[in-house]
Amino acid sequence: MKRSLLWVLCALLPACALFRRPPRPVHAPPQEAAGVTFPAEPLDIEGNVTVTGPLFVAMQLAMEDFRPWDLQPPKDATPREVCLSKRESYDMIAAPGPEGLVFVQIWLRPEACEGPIALDTGASYAIDAKTWRILAIRQ
Repeated sequence: MKRSLLWVLCALLPACALFRRPPRPVHAPPQEAAGVTFPAEPLDIEGNVTVTGPLFVAMQLAMEDFRPWDLQPPKDATPREVCLSKRESYDMIAAPGPEGLVFVQIWLRPEACEGPIALDTGASYAIDAKTWRILAIRQ
């Protein structure tokens, strides 16, 4: 009995490696962090943006579907393809809709990647803010 249980555990244990968690953010060393001065009034910063919790979560869900955190461009990718695979190459907007819906649009920033402007690189999402499910995608 014990030997068969051991074999089962040995067979299933490597499967745990398939379940990867998103990476933790990288933190600067303490010396570098010590040089940062926070503003006294963050709300007075030019260009600030306030995003409500539900809109933030909807935007996060849409981006995770659109460009998953572990998405890697192919080994032989061109610089443009590498650029198109990066989350920071895109802008997004979110707006609350009726009955707990949140609409999220994602589009390529025109100045982000060299080459011709690609009009078909974005997507629109309808997210249910009650159950946190993606209801529909329009590409």
